[in-house]
Amino acid sequence: MDSLGGIVRFFQEGGAFMYPILIVFALGLAIAVERWMYLTVSGASNRALWKKIVPFLKAGNFQEAAAVTNRSKAAIASILTYGLYRVKSARRRDDIEKAMEESLMEVLPRLEKRTHYLATLANIATLLGLLGTIIGLISAFTAVSNANPADKADLLSASISVAMNTTAFGLMCAIPLLLVHALLQTKTSQIVDSLEMASVKFLNAVTERQLKPAGA
Repeated sequence: MDSLGGIVRFFQEGGAFMYPILIVFALGLAIAVERWMYLTVSGASNRALWKKIVPFLKAGNFQEAAAVTNRSKAAIASILTYGLYRVKSARRRDDIEKAMEESLMEVLPRLEKRTHYLATLANIATLLGLLGTIIGLISAFTAVSNANPADKADLLSASISVAMNTTAFGLMCAIPLLLVHALLQTKTSQIVDSLEMASVKFLNAVTERQLKPAGA
């Protein structure tokens, strides 16, 4: 109970700027949870679909592979679908590769969506904390100037201590948001790398099964 009371007192003494900082943190937390869940599900669905597609690619059964990708909403499904449809008319590997790169460019925004907001919200939380401290210090110096000279030192130190609460709280909110932002960027990069690797493997399978015999 003492620790809870201390947290409540810390929040109350910080003043009005503690509330917008808390709102910014809550918004960032909601974005972080949504992005983490989306990326986790996306990565799992990509791996599951790739395992289904590999046997068809090895067998050269591109029509059945296209049927599987059409039924899936995974990010990799869109890329593979572009490639599989281009196989029918492509004469060169580059034609298929360009089609898959085009699809990858469409998928990337969905993977990176809203993640960059976390860094912005972290900066906003820090700046709100500093602004709250500055306004608190202005109020403290104004109050001290009208106080009894004997009490000025104690009043000033107490006022500065309270004014610093907003900066501390802003940093307490900003640091976790920056850490989560870095984690989400790493997770996104891993998914993008896996999509690019799957594209290369797909192109190799198509080249071996479809393009080489056609050019013979």
